Amino acid sequence: MIDKTVDAIPRPQAQSPLPFIQSSKFRSSRWIFNLALPLVVILSGGAWAHDSTRPAALRDVAFDQKLNQQVPLGLAFRDESGKTVQLADYIKQKPVILTFVYYKCRDLCPLLLDGVVRSLRALSFDAGNQFDLITLSIDAHDGPALAAAKKKDIIDQYSRPGAAAGWHFLTGDEAEIQKLTQSVGFHYTYDPHTGEFAHATGMVLLTPKGKTARYYYGIDFSPRDLRLGLIEAAAGKIGSPIDQLLLFCYHYDPVTGKYGLLITNVIRLAGAATVVILGAFILIMLRRERSNATEGGKTA
Repeated sequence: MIDKTVDAIPRPQAQSPLPFIQSSKFRSSRWIFNLALPLVVILSGGAWAHDSTRPAALRDVAFDQKLNQQVPLGLAFRDESGKTVQLADYIKQKPVILTFVYYKCRDLCPLLLDGVVRSLRALSFDAGNQFDLITLSIDAHDGPALAAAKKKDIIDQYSRPGAAAGWHFLTGDEAEIQKLTQSVGFHYTYDPHTGEFAHATGMVLLTPKGKTARYYYGIDFSPRDLRLGLIEAAAGKIGSPIDQLLLFCYHYDPVTGKYGLLITNVIRLAGAATVVILGAFILIMLRRERSNATEGGKTA
């Protein structure tokens, strides 16, 4: 998909496990990408990142899964006020949702952030309470003023109390940006002629210790999948007993970035429930029989 060249990027009817890509050189053929580039980037790992058969602007674009990898917490960036901060300042007690955009982007990046907001608003969890978010610009020329403006816009959309303290919009130097993006498998390219970036879209979920836990691809995200991922990343410290039951029945598929029904556990759960119900029924019947026997003895 094409950034700054697409009037309207078609939104998938269902959440796709494959990331969207933007580039400025394919204005007239964006629909071809939707059909002919299923972006086996994810399915084939890093192999597609340097595939010479892909269009030149997209050859180094990929979003590889690096599950359970530690992100470098000592990296330094700038927050919305221009203050120098480290990742360790934000990644320490809660799960963190990490997204990559650039603030001058006018098409795909806003769609990604809008998709994040829609998913978050469907959750009972609140940003800044049960989890935090970090949005980092991949453009080293973006500054705190742009970050602050984007944050205000997104926080207004999200409209939850305390969100401003839990959603951080960062900028930084190229070297630091690349260290973080490479640590989570996010590869992008820059076109100096247009000043635009070709990149995939999605979210990376980090544990409170800064390890990659889950990947979600595209611009539309399942609130159920995101909720289950947050609960797992928090090691069960958030969520309800019902959520724990759902986690028993659903399993994360790293290929699709979704949670699917784990039929073996469903069968086990159904079997256990059957045993419990049968046992309860037998116990009730035995108590009734004893009660009737006792009443009959008193009458005699």
